[in-house]
Amino acid sequence: MHKQNRFKFSLLLVAIITLGNAAAALAAELRYTLSMPQPHTHYFEVEAELSGAKKNYVDFTLPVWAPGSYLVREFAKNVEGFEATDKSGKALRSEKIDKNTWRVYSNKADVVRARYDVYAYELSVRTSYLDASHGYVNGTSIFMYPEGYEKESGTLVVKPYNGWDKVSTGLKSTGNFTYTFPNYDILADSPLEIGNHEVYTFTAAGVPHEVAMYGEGNYEPNRLMTDMKEVVEEAVKVMGELPVERYVFIVHNLNRGGGGLEHLNSTTLQTSRWNYGTEAGYNGFLSLVAHEYFHLWNVKRLRPLALGPFNYNEENYTDLLWVSEGITSFYDDLLVRRSGFTTPQRYLDVVAGSITSVENTPGNKVQTVAEASYDAWIKYYRRSENSNNAEVSYYTKGGVLGQLLNMEIMEATNGEKSLDDVMRNMYNRYYKQLGRGFKEAEFKEAVEKVSGRNMDAFFRNYVNGTETPDYNQFFDAAGLRLVNISEGSNLASWGATTAVADGKVLVRGVSRGSSAYEGGLNVNDEIIAVNGYRVGDDLSRYVGGLSIGDTAEVLVTRDGKLQTLRIPMLKDESVRYRFERVQNPSSVQQKIFNKWLAVDQS
Repeated sequence: MHKQNRFKFSLLLVAIITLGNAAAALAAELRYTLSMPQPHTHYFEVEAELSGAKKNYVDFTLPVWAPGSYLVREFAKNVEGFEATDKSGKALRSEKIDKNTWRVYSNKADVVRARYDVYAYELSVRTSYLDASHGYVNGTSIFMYPEGYEKESGTLVVKPYNGWDKVSTGLKSTGNFTYTFPNYDILADSPLEIGNHEVYTFTAAGVPHEVAMYGEGNYEPNRLMTDMKEVVEEAVKVMGELPVERYVFIVHNLNRGGGGLEHLNSTTLQTSRWNYGTEAGYNGFLSLVAHEYFHLWNVKRLRPLALGPFNYNEENYTDLLWVSEGITSFYDDLLVRRSGFTTPQRYLDVVAGSITSVENTPGNKVQTVAEASYDAWIKYYRRSENSNNAEVSYYTKGGVLGQLLNMEIMEATNGEKSLDDVMRNMYNRYYKQLGRGFKEAEFKEAVEKVSGRNMDAFFRNYVNGTETPDYNQFFDAAGLRLVNISEGSNLASWGATTAVADGKVLVRGVSRGSSAYEGGLNVNDEIIAVNGYRVGDDLSRYVGGLSIGDTAEVLVTRDGKLQTLRIPMLKDESVRYRFERVQNPSSVQQKIFNKWLAVDQS
């Protein structure tokens, strides 16, 4: 054969093989069956079936993390009894080839079924749980995927425990507890609440919303649905559209609880069951609703470049969690304010409290908010006694930076535009038009485009640096001054937190720069006496009266050895902020104040 003809033939052969492989992949289908015959044992039984692949072997892999919660959680540690069969039930040889992957030697069988049990007894929004009262499923901790077939569509069949008659999930139902999904990502991103929970509904922005309430609580259903609708519709106003056909809230009302996790068309929220009875608790829950709902756009669709498509086997690094989580934190309380559930003053108190928290965190001077985002995998979810000294929260500081960006934009545009415009523009460009994630430079560019200002210094100093902003330079736009009501005080700083255990006063934390820190007090020290007096369970009685310049002689036992520390009492440099209105604000300042705080001037 001529050399050129041989080359053409080779290309044709490659094309035929490629098309053949593509056709084989398209022919493949996934089917999962989830059972729970003995819920009191906390085991889900799972069957994952792949048909049409006809491969020599198939690798079934369980993710190591849950998107939205940036920690490798090693879900495979809860898997037991893995086995595989073909369509007829004939056993297929399998072996575990790494920490979260099981290889099935399928010998080109048309159907490969993997069966395994998963122990589920951690009731958090990030994990799965099963007991005699209900079942809760987070997909990444339960459903293995056959590698190479993650994009295939499939079916999930849920077999609830006898007597359980409800399943709430964002998956599309075909009836009889059977659901379909277009790919593994959607299956993994659609939690399920299974049991006899209460189900309520409301329609917001023309879209039906389901609220699955597990556990008793002192909520009033009609009021809660009405108020959740208000918050949801305020979120839709920010982004301009609601890109779902249906949305599901799964709410766990617990003795103690707090937190949420976002999904593409659903969320899971946990709260104390008696929180609804106080104004602070009720509005706190609405803020949680707002936070997780706003993620429907920010992070689930408008996302940093690194967060999708997901690599379920290892960390997915990004330095933009301060945008995904922090700016969402900026919006949560703001949406509650815009809905009319808090007063402008109460909202200002919340903002001042966030700034106070950031500025009183020693780690704010050590770790940038971009670094906090990138290192979430090894730091944020693995806090130690030194975390407060070395880290800053990308939630709280990101929210504060959102406030400053909002003020910068509103001041630059005389109140005509705000951070809302940036988020809406970003969503339209990167999610709707380009269909990809964004980079820090692109977020910065969007802020510059809306504000008309160069933001180099802002991102250099506050995002990728640890400089303290001149807050009044920003909030003057709204006719506000941030006042440190602790300024001028001459209190001494002790700087150690303690706990009483078995009658012993034990040091649990020491704040960088405080008297205790500089004087050498260590975590786990037992404090026995201060200035010759034996301490009881109220240490503050012995150190609270000390003044700047005094020396505290502290007798401690450390690793069984008695020693005396001479601790010089230093000035307390912590701050406590509140907002005050400037006298005679300009018309522009008043306009910005009213727009930001949703003050009706009609």
